[in-house]
Amino acid sequence: MVAAITLEGLTKKYDAVIAVDGIDLEIPDGEFFSMLGPSGSGKTTVLRLIAGFEQPTAGTVYLGGGEVSRLPPHRRDVNTVFQDYALFPHMSVLQNVEYGLRVKKVARDDRRKRASEALETVRLTGYGERRPHQLSGGQRQRVALARALVNRPKVLLLDEPLGALDLKLRREMQIELKEMQREVGITFVFVTHDQEEALTMSDRIAIFRDGRIEQVGSPIELYEQPATPFVAGFVGTSNLLTGEVAEKVLGESGTFSIRPEKIRLHPAGEASQPDPDVVLTKGVVREVVYLGAATHSIVDLEAGGSLTVLEQNVESSLDHRLAFRGENVTLSWQRTHVVALGRPEITSTKESA
Repeated sequence: MVAAITLEGLTKKYDAVIAVDGIDLEIPDGEFFSMLGPSGSGKTTVLRLIAGFEQPTAGTVYLGGGEVSRLPPHRRDVNTVFQDYALFPHMSVLQNVEYGLRVKKVARDDRRKRASEALETVRLTGYGERRPHQLSGGQRQRVALARALVNRPKVLLLDEPLGALDLKLRREMQIELKEMQREVGITFVFVTHDQEEALTMSDRIAIFRDGRIEQVGSPIELYEQPATPFVAGFVGTSNLLTGEVAEKVLGESGTFSIRPEKIRLHPAGEASQPDPDVVLTKGVVREVVYLGAATHSIVDLEAGGSLTVLEQNVESSLDHRLAFRGENVTLSWQRTHVVALGRPEITSTKESA
């Protein structure tokens, strides 16, 4: 099957700045694919290169097997949804949705029918006569999606489209957006700096760093088997053990990752039975942070460095856990939960940006 998008050696330079550095990427047809990374990592520039808003300095862009590297945006079978929605305030919702079809001189009855179907897809049946100012933020976002979908593109590009929404609505729209993508069956390419958002919606994710792709994989692969310290720290929260600390705690040299929820915290003297499949290490609880659904304990290790332990709050009283502050404890985890990483970096605990 021909991929929806193929990038070969894609490079974009702005004078001396390399925004995108020789990226190779293939996105299958019908996939919900996210590009995740911090600001300035190159993800939005790649989206603009796919859309045709920017021209590559080097490399090639293919859509559905055909090269489009130098074609203008209107000649590419893609549509883009932006964070600011860009709706026409003087037009009704229906007029906004059918605008692109009117530009293409589609017959009035046909464009009204297709626009109504698009509104039905985004669950806005009956909203056609309203104006944008009469809608909530989430509804305006759905109108922008309908306007993009009405053209029936092969690929829909989404540039941080949920960034202006409040947290509750944003989480609701994440689920709805994934459901819409399944229903319409077209390829979605989603740009975000929010790792939770990418994990929630994506079939696969590319992690961007300094204009390059650090790792591509499913949400589970990226979280459970990060390839580098950067990925381990950016996708969720990860404890990194390296140098002498790794030697003392794990008996191995290199850089290793262990997720906070994989670690168990025991009072001093417990969990002392030797088991070759379990790692034991001692420390002192420096801080205990209550987060509602969970508690973070930061433990300074006898071996050096520190580890964060995440425990779900399943009991009604947390006094016993808060009392661990300043106490000697033993930490334990399964060796199978330790991930060896490439490109060593000297770090202890690193939290997502």
